[in-house]
Amino acid sequence: MSWSSSQPFPPRQVLALYALVSATAVPAFAQSVPPAPQAEDELPVVIQAEEIGGRPDRRLDLNRNVEITRGQSGITADTACYLRVEDEVTATGNVNMWRFGDRYKGDELQLNLETGKGYLLNPTYFLADSNGQGQADRIDFLGEQQALVRNGTYSTCEGPDPDWYLKSSTLRLDNGRDVGTAGKTIIYFKDVPIIGTPAMSFSLSGQRRSGWLPPTVGFGSQGKAEVMVPYYVNIAPNRDLTLYPRMMFDRGFQMGATGRYLGSTYQGETHVEVLPDDRETNTTRWRVDSLHSQSIKPNWSYGWNLHGASDDEYPSDFSRTVAASAERQLLREVRTDYYGQFWSLTARAQNYQVLQDPAAATNPSLTVPRPYDRLPQINFRAARYDVAGFDWSIDAEATRFDHPTLVTGNRAVVQGQVSYPIVRPGWFVTPKLMYNAAKYDIQDHIDRAGLDTKLTRTIPTFSFDSGMVFERQTTLFGGAATQTLEPRLFYVYTPYENQDDVPLFDTGRAGFNYAQLFSENRYVGLDRVSDANQVTAALVSRFIQEDGAERLRLAFGQRLYLEEPRVRIPGEEQHKSRSDLLLAAAGTISESWTFDSGVQYDANGSSLYSSNVGVQWRPGPMKVLNAEYRYQRDSFRNIDLSAQWPIGRRWYGVGRVSYALRSYGVGQEVNPATGGKLIESLIGLEYKADCWVFRMGAQRFVTAAQETSTPIFFQLELNGLSRLGLGNPLESFNKSIPGYTRLNTGIGRP
Repeated sequence: MSWSSSQPFPPRQVLALYALVSATAVPAFAQSVPPAPQAEDELPVVIQAEEIGGRPDRRLDLNRNVEITRGQSGITADTACYLRVEDEVTATGNVNMWRFGDRYKGDELQLNLETGKGYLLNPTYFLADSNGQGQADRIDFLGEQQALVRNGTYSTCEGPDPDWYLKSSTLRLDNGRDVGTAGKTIIYFKDVPIIGTPAMSFSLSGQRRSGWLPPTVGFGSQGKAEVMVPYYVNIAPNRDLTLYPRMMFDRGFQMGATGRYLGSTYQGETHVEVLPDDRETNTTRWRVDSLHSQSIKPNWSYGWNLHGASDDEYPSDFSRTVAASAERQLLREVRTDYYGQFWSLTARAQNYQVLQDPAAATNPSLTVPRPYDRLPQINFRAARYDVAGFDWSIDAEATRFDHPTLVTGNRAVVQGQVSYPIVRPGWFVTPKLMYNAAKYDIQDHIDRAGLDTKLTRTIPTFSFDSGMVFERQTTLFGGAATQTLEPRLFYVYTPYENQDDVPLFDTGRAGFNYAQLFSENRYVGLDRVSDANQVTAALVSRFIQEDGAERLRLAFGQRLYLEEPRVRIPGEEQHKSRSDLLLAAAGTISESWTFDSGVQYDANGSSLYSSNVGVQWRPGPMKVLNAEYRYQRDSFRNIDLSAQWPIGRRWYGVGRVSYALRSYGVGQEVNPATGGKLIESLIGLEYKADCWVFRMGAQRFVTAAQETSTPIFFQLELNGLSRLGLGNPLESFNKSIPGYTRLNTGIGRP
């Protein structure tokens, strides 16, 4: 049966046309089985129109309120023609098309429903995955996942008048590969052209992909202009490479690269940068950082941690952060680890490259000490817990220490310990026995005549730890809570043994803090075992909410010396009858207020040795205020303030000030007029629109004892496209302001 164009169907007639029609009868029981999912090209074409003419087996002419759908795709228009054999639609007049969430409007459409190929004239479009939209002279559909936009625009801003858009001669949109590739392109912001490029590419969904990253224009640590245009290579889902060509107008062209990789048994990252001919020094300058770890077998692994630089002044000349400029001891280490269920074996070789502070030539007190090399070091550890109620462990180490100017030698140490914890509801006691045996073979005493080159040491230690826990129901800040009272006593006895002839390869005085109060040895490292006949007394009180969260913690502790310790290291002061008193308080005052504080009080001298108090207020999103005060006697008195805060509609301010109210260290001279010195400062502004963010600001920090850096930055972040501007304000804001929240998360790595 056929119809001619002169024989219209009744109004809003509907046809369902299949590519294949079978007249075979279907058993009744099979009709209840849900049909299997069909591919898009196997689904029926459903046609609706107020007037349909033509031949259903060949050609259908459609007029008025035409709608053609297949699965997730559809077309509406004033008039259309459907060719069934070719499975092709031609439509004109108010054409609307949608497929897989994307929407298009235009004047004239031709589309093959099977292949997805065709074109649309004078279109506007919207892409669901990227929220991208624009308009053009023509769109050529190259398949279901690809389209070519000619003389068109693209933006992630909503509305007919976007704040920013790119205008390109050709724009290829590939949803399958998640990439947009543009020919000759100009980026407009507020209808003003801000940057042009002969070609560019970007991710449609904001996911990482190969391509040029936004250029970084800024000033180096010495205040000279520089431009860097990184290129990102997305090698595979688990590895990538970023190239950093960097033109420094005062020094020359530097090339950098960072490679990252991740596998089921390995991971690592390596960064290399080289400046072939520095115009300032007439030398080749470089920096290398490499990390790697890998499992050879399920219980055997190896790795390395390697860092190096060409010269002492590299951090001062090229660093952009406080931490990088202060990095003066560069570790170089390779290691391997082998372990079983209750034991582990580690072997490593380790040394350091020391980069001296440029000011050390005129001020020897700023000289950076060179640590000993370990060539090699072998560690063995075995431990078991709850063996008939006992816990035990053995740690053994053999190390070859080397140094260009100090005593060198070999050291072998074995430390064993056994304890019997008794833990009951409300109390515990833990007696422990320890044994330290060491042997030294010293090759070079450097004019220390008369001292043995072979030394041995065997020292036992006994400790007894005990504590109790009391609880009561109370209230805190108006809410129900459980308060605990936890007294603790810790006794240590270690006999005295003269260790003055033992060199200090890796040992120093441990920092005095709450955790160190409950340590058997007041030194870190294995070259000294402190004699002890002492008791530590401490008291902790915690307030715990009904949901189990700790709301507030108060603690204090002090060590009492029953006998004065006699073992000392050079420069260590004589001990008194009791240690300084430690007090600490930390907690959450409310949902928005938190604080942390500590005090070290010299009870013998009746004076304050050190203190710190920090407060953070976070009343809402993008709102944070931080204040911290730190003091140490005869060393420093600093105050640190930082914040992120809304200052108007869509405007946010960020800032930080780190100020030395008083400084006693060499090279930290204070202002004679005010008694203070600015250590670090940061000020910035951010503006958050619907589809872009603008940031600007400046930062000042010390790179060395006599040098400062003052980078200035501004950045325009276009959602779904790129970041353009000067410097890297995001990195500065994140590192300088605790609790900083990024205003926009719409951009990932290309």
